[in-house]
Amino acid sequence: MITIIANENIKDLRTERIFSRRLVSNWLYIIFLFLVAIVLVGGVTRMTGSGLSITEWKPIHGIIPPIGEIQWREEFEKYQHIAQYQQANYGMKLAEFKHIFWWEWAHRLLARTVSFVILLPLIFFWATGRLEKYIKWRLLAILALGAVQGIIGWWMVASGLGDSRLTSVSQYRLAIHLIMACIIIITVLALARGLVEHTEKPAQRSIQRFAGWLVILILFQIYLGALVAGLHINTAYDILSLMNDRLIFEKLLYMRPVWVNFFENAMTVQLAHRFFAYILISLSALHALNVRRIMFKSIHSRRSMLLFALVLLQAFIGIVTLFMKVPIILGLMHQGVALTVLSFAVAHWIGTKGGIFPHGRSYAACHT
Repeated sequence: MITIIANENIKDLRTERIFSRRLVSNWLYIIFLFLVAIVLVGGVTRMTGSGLSITEWKPIHGIIPPIGEIQWREEFEKYQHIAQYQQANYGMKLAEFKHIFWWEWAHRLLARTVSFVILLPLIFFWATGRLEKYIKWRLLAILALGAVQGIIGWWMVASGLGDSRLTSVSQYRLAIHLIMACIIIITVLALARGLVEHTEKPAQRSIQRFAGWLVILILFQIYLGALVAGLHINTAYDILSLMNDRLIFEKLLYMRPVWVNFFENAMTVQLAHRFFAYILISLSALHALNVRRIMFKSIHSRRSMLLFALVLLQAFIGIVTLFMKVPIILGLMHQGVALTVLSFAVAHWIGTKGGIFPHGRSYAACHT
């Protein structure tokens, strides 16, 4: 009788644990959607040249936008003192300034909002005992990463405010800001995906490792794309073409020291981004074929094939975007699909592992 009661209690505790994990997972997916929205609005902010429209970092007071004509003109006067206005937007009207201001304000508002979307439910789940001990510290890490990202964001904006030669932010800092956003997205999505039970058995360790490396490689490709965006490259260089009767290769590494070309030479940065895309396509195809060979008709196989298709789609959109001189709608689509590829790669990787956390352990062993 005691054994039966004990088993029923363990069953009830496990049911409660699964329910709590599902709640936490759903909350994390909401955070994930907020993060994607922040990155996309940030992309529009960059493409519209809005990132320097707010010249001060006001984490608290900045929530309230200018009210009335006097405050708007005061904000506009601050913008008129920076290089972007004086060299790129001289003569801009107040109405035009308001347009770029609202994009940057919306980007910052979303960033502030997501901090509350993380913090308040975290306090609730922690206080009600719905968080297992090895989940708590991961959630605190996500919160800390968000705080660091806010500092990086202002550090990036400051690069375009303090140098009279720059009319936009540093491509180095832009890339770091985007990559940190992607790391937070990866962390949130991996945790959300790993909390739920998976019906398919885990894949072989070799497949799991390859899927994990694909996530890292996609992240690196996004980093290269951020450098392309930061340099405002809108020219499609052809590696086989001639430029002024001289081979394009002569322009690839003309800066000194040589490593600077991979960060500041528009031609080199774009071609690095392009050729790494070819490598990524090849590796994702190899992964899909390998998973299909080993685990034919499995969920892992279908996901790997879909991932390969998404990588191909992203490459096509990238080519069209570049040859169309990066219109905002295509540039935003390119960035959105990049996030889709990254997110799906993370979901695929966690899926091959069968989740992150053990679902068979006792409830008591998983709690503080």
